Amino acid sequence: MHELTGFQRDLLYCIAGLDRPSGQTIRQELEEQTDREITHGRLYPNLDTLVNRELVSKGEIDRRTNYYTISDAGVEALQEYHQWGTGRLP
Repeated sequence: MHELTGFQRDLLYCIAGLDRPSGQTIRQELEEQTDREITHGRLYPNLDTLVNRELVSKGEIDRRTNYYTISDAGVEALQEYHQWGTGRLP
């Protein structure tokens, strides 16, 4: 998890909290949470990075829309990252 960017970690947390979200659902959720616009050019390359690192799986809803799910490795990475961060709080 430490090799991921903050945005990639945010994506991973977001995907973990949703049921097979599309890229647009992920974008909307993060925009609502962060109050910042997320462009297509930022979103999809970062989702691809998570897929390539096998932290997220990608499936097809239809020819134009994909869905994303967190993999077992992604869940494990989030749990380890959470434990690491929690151990540093006063």
